Amino acid sequence: MSTKLPIDKLMQALKQNTLVRIFEGFENTYRDDHLKDLVVDEMGAGRDMVVKGRRVTNFGSDSFLGLDRDPRVIQAIHRGLDRWGSHNGASRAFASVRSNLEAEEKLADWLGVESTLIYPSVTLANHGAIPGFAGRKDVVVMDELAHNSIQEGARLAQAGGARIATFAHNSPEGLEQTLQKVKPYRLALICIDGVYSMSGAIPPMKAFNEIAISRDGVLYIDDAHGTGVLGERGRGTVLEALGSYDNAFVVGSLSKAFSCAGGFITCSRLFQKLLKMRSNTYIFGGPVVPAYLDAICTVVDILQSEEYSVLRARLDRHVQRLSRGLADLDLVVSSGTTPILSVSVGDEADTLKAGRFLFDQGFYVQSVLFPAVPYHGGVIRVQCNANHTDTEINGLIAAFEALKQVIRLPLKSQAPGATAQIVRQVNAYCADKVAG
Repeated sequence: MSTKLPIDKLMQALKQNTLVRIFEGFENTYRDDHLKDLVVDEMGAGRDMVVKGRRVTNFGSDSFLGLDRDPRVIQAIHRGLDRWGSHNGASRAFASVRSNLEAEEKLADWLGVESTLIYPSVTLANHGAIPGFAGRKDVVVMDELAHNSIQEGARLAQAGGARIATFAHNSPEGLEQTLQKVKPYRLALICIDGVYSMSGAIPPMKAFNEIAISRDGVLYIDDAHGTGVLGERGRGTVLEALGSYDNAFVVGSLSKAFSCAGGFITCSRLFQKLLKMRSNTYIFGGPVVPAYLDAICTVVDILQSEEYSVLRARLDRHVQRLSRGLADLDLVVSSGTTPILSVSVGDEADTLKAGRFLFDQGFYVQSVLFPAVPYHGGVIRVQCNANHTDTEINGLIAAFEALKQVIRLPLKSQAPGATAQIVRQVNAYCADKVAG
């Protein structure tokens, strides 16, 4: 007779977890429509790819500028491989390849800051920098809709002795009230997103900064969704809003519009040195693969060239074309300043079926369900890239028009307040999640 091992008990315990049961339920109930955990067998020269034996146009990529297919970026990676091999095999606490310093200096010059520090990802930057900055006498104050990686970074800071609190989304009055409630503190690290990917909303940074300066606070802004696609030369949202980085740390992505790998934080040279000593994910997180560091330098050159305005104009034109087309179909669309648009569906089964229908029409989009959005708040998430074609954009609009005949989608004309209600539901859900 076999005896169960403790590892078997662990598996049974995990399978009873609420989220695991929900995920397995979706997978088992909607097996034919469940386009998750996909395997891509081939990437085309543009935005086409082969999945499940079918060639489809990829509207699920956050390579917004299309630089993942740019020959100069690919050649830079090849040069990096020749220069450094596949990996340098050391924590940055011991040694960094020269390309790492070159990339940090290039990023700093592009952004107009004294220094930057590169991490393996934006998530690891937030998990390392937030607890690195906030100590036992400090408080981390977050927008209630701040990115999950900020929330997790704050919890790590809390484990190290800092206090944490939240304030109402994008509300200067809410920030004031929260800072008043958490007194006394030595320093408040005020954590926000530079642009919120669900709504496209940009926070009132100038008002937040004024409050921060008067209340012993420093802004910490995750601008991953703004890096490369917003602001002059793609510098993001912060410099345009504040005019300087004097009282702010900015985290940017090197994997989305950059189409490379990693994340970075802006800082002074002294803060860079302090982060190297205080940030565990810098010390223990491993380096970015060296070849990508050479590619980062190439991307910065592109962003600083005249060509950037051409890429950006093409991307903006695609976003506007798609936004107008979906609006003409009377669909409920959440879209803002980023190349991400979310079309409301609602019911989980309908959301998965909608994604499958569009896939069968030749377009891959992302069917987003609970817990990423509220229960019965499913959306189809579409991401525009600069190297989509007008034909592909028009084709996706036509596919959504056909989808309306198959699945009953929420319409703006039938529920004028639908968009506002969806945003309120998302806000309430995320606020509850943070509080929990």
